[in-house]
Amino acid sequence: MIAEAVGGAPAFELLVEAFYQGVESDPPLRALYPADLGPGKRHLALFLLQRFGGPSTYDSLRGHPRLRMRHMPFAIDTVMRDAWVRHMQNAIRLTPAFAPHESRLMPYFEEAATFLVNTD
Repeated sequence: MIAEAVGGAPAFELLVEAFYQGVESDPPLRALYPADLGPGKRHLALFLLQRFGGPSTYDSLRGHPRLRMRHMPFAIDTVMRDAWVRHMQNAIRLTPAFAPHESRLMPYFEEAATFLVNTD
């Protein structure tokens, strides 16, 4: 399991911090996020930890992820999708524990991001 191999929750928190640094440097993508990024960072770290084999804390706190429903209020086009994927890939490469797992992680991120596209 990737969650165990990378070091659990602390590693996912580092990954999410690296990802959000990219988001914060990308004005069009940043505009999709609320002013306070703290709750989103926590939710993403817990979701990814669970998705990649860690404890089901995300489900316990938030219920089923329902990704499409949770993202429907935001206009997500292919440009936004590509930016999100690019920042996640950069975060993986910048987070040493995750870099060796890039080839296993990226197909999920690309597929999930594509699933969330909801506008031209």
